[in-house]
Amino acid sequence: MEQPPGYIDPRFPDHVCKLQKALYGLKQAPRAWFQRFSSFLIHLGFYCSRADPSLFVFHRHSDILYLLLYVDDIILTGNNPSILDSFATKLHSEFATKDLGSLSYFLGLEAIPTADGLFLSQLKYARDILARATLLESKPVHTPMVVSQQLSSVGPLFSDPTLYRSLVGALQYLTITRPDIAHAVNSVSQFLHSPTADHFFAVKRILRYVKGTLHYGMSFRPSASPGTLVAYSDADWAGCPDTRRSTSGYSIYLGDTLVSWSAKKQPTVSCSSCESEYRALALTAAELIWLTHLLLDLRVSLHERPLLLCDNKNALFLSSNPIVHKRAKHVELDIHFLRELVAAGKIRTQYVPSHLQVADIFTKSVSQTLFQFFRFKLHVCPNPTLSLRGVVEDHAKTEHCTV
Repeated sequence: MEQPPGYIDPRFPDHVCKLQKALYGLKQAPRAWFQRFSSFLIHLGFYCSRADPSLFVFHRHSDILYLLLYVDDIILTGNNPSILDSFATKLHSEFATKDLGSLSYFLGLEAIPTADGLFLSQLKYARDILARATLLESKPVHTPMVVSQQLSSVGPLFSDPTLYRSLVGALQYLTITRPDIAHAVNSVSQFLHSPTADHFFAVKRILRYVKGTLHYGMSFRPSASPGTLVAYSDADWAGCPDTRRSTSGYSIYLGDTLVSWSAKKQPTVSCSSCESEYRALALTAAELIWLTHLLLDLRVSLHERPLLLCDNKNALFLSSNPIVHKRAKHVELDIHFLRELVAAGKIRTQYVPSHLQVADIFTKSVSQTLFQFFRFKLHVCPNPTLSLRGVVEDHAKTEHCTV
């Protein structure tokens, strides 16, 4: 590396320094740290997941450990407490680490154990966003977006685009535990370059919805059929009034638990609703294949082939019948890998009625009744421990009044 300013040797001004150790702030520091840590784990018998480089798995006989690394934050879990303690001791002896005990807070995510599973939320983070926008005392709304609203770039520009970008960026991170706002946040994220006043009003509505559902998060419970992957795929054809591009959305369940979701504008214009749905199916199939590889690394076996559900029969027909290829000659060849997966028997496709299409919530703004139904299907609910505490407190107040 170059000699730092103010510390240049006058005898050798053109010389460079040999870097002995990568320090924080240097470009190569993250890579050097990851190589150092991963080599230590591999030496202890871990292997790096091919699907996710930040995941390390230790498997020996019936014992298994999972280690998830994000820079210098670590989550460690396993099914054998003695092996967990032994590995933690080796980790402390090799690195200057601190054991924070059971998982409760990680990268802004709050993990709360419940009677039948785990509850993830971002309560503190959501409250900080509302405080930044001075909306802590705002009036809540029932949905994050007006029904059938389609934002456009036409309109008077917003006076403070920096504030707009800051709030939208913060909301993007909030979607980690709030998939119910994914479509609304995706819509307002498309106008970061030049937001208008209408776009800021849309952001304020999202924040007012978050205000009314501040204690909401995702609930994870054991599933009756843990070895099945079921995906819902949907598309809103030509939903963008400016570019006429479609929006793809999917939600993928492992058993009864939501594990992956997306709301994203398609990169090209689709000539028909069939084509837009077909592109959405291909995007969902790619995510399904990745999840299959990840589950294999986690030593989780699938009892059945992944099931892909769609509410467009033409798209399903196009994915399984090569006779209709004339209708899709203009579609990029890489999209047709979906047809190969179906033909090879790696994925099953099936029709689902539109009123049961859970992925609808990721492609368009729906009515309050439908929104609440889909939100329930996504397992987005209030914190059960807070709800129980509220019931107990209310009951205590009632008894006091009676006495």
